Amino acid sequence: MLDWMTAAAMSLAMMQPQTAPAPAQDRTTQTPTTLEDVVVEGGRLRDLVQDFVGEVAAPAGDRGPARWNGPVCIGVVNLRSEAAQYIVDRTSDVARELGLSAGEPGCRPNVLIVAVDDGRAVADAIVDARPRAFNPGGSGMTRSRRALEAFRNSDAPIRWWHVSAPIDSETGDLATRLPGENAPVIAISRASRLRTDIRDDLLKAIIIVDMNKVTGLSFSQLADYCALVSLSQVDPEADVAAFDTVLNVFRDPTTPGLTSWDRDYLNALYSAEQNSVGANARGAEIVDLMLNGARTAEPD
Repeated sequence: MLDWMTAAAMSLAMMQPQTAPAPAQDRTTQTPTTLEDVVVEGGRLRDLVQDFVGEVAAPAGDRGPARWNGPVCIGVVNLRSEAAQYIVDRTSDVARELGLSAGEPGCRPNVLIVAVDDGRAVADAIVDARPRAFNPGGSGMTRSRRALEAFRNSDAPIRWWHVSAPIDSETGDLATRLPGENAPVIAISRASRLRTDIRDDLLKAIIIVDMNKVTGLSFSQLADYCALVSLSQVDPEADVAAFDTVLNVFRDPTTPGLTSWDRDYLNALYSAEQNSVGANARGAEIVDLMLNGARTAEPD
């Protein structure tokens, strides 16, 4: 299913602290103190996190956010070996932090990061050459045709495309029919309006890096950016100016890399219950898990 990536790689290669307790006071001399009302603005942070998740997450169709549930193999082509290995190692390290296994050297890539001189031309060419790789035809596997056209025609320094699929969590088989194949038979192991046997798995991702447009980035920034969009379905058109995220690195080059918001989002995505019914339920759980994280904070 991933032979197109190998072929594409070959062709593209060519071309705050605690305080001590206050001393005890004599009850007979203690003066009563009137405290002012304290208002805890926890709701504002929840609103911010909801907005962040709503902007960033870009699942396929009306599905919930997908994630990798098997080994992740990162391939990088058209970069010097030292630079390519740095990006592979960094992305693989982030994957391992999320509990995933990373492919060993020589594995077949299911994430392909391609460095090119003209991102738009390359994206256009490979979609024309392998249309089924970008839209296998099964329900709930990719974003819309409009999104694919945006992938082809974008002038962004980095563009990406994911293919995911509804999967039978009991068997690991596809739970959607591909063109020319029989519809899958799903054995229902639970009768519930809150849980389902179907989960959403990422199957492959292609990331195209236009090297002429990322010259101001360090390899650390580039690798972290690629890690985020490799391991989650990020909306390329997300408005994240109000948030602390590596996605702002082209707007604010001082962004060092993956931020607390990025890490909490990834951790929440990979901790959420995938078998809950409905995309909204899954998104709401990601918000709750982010709010329980120790790092996410309101922006200054």
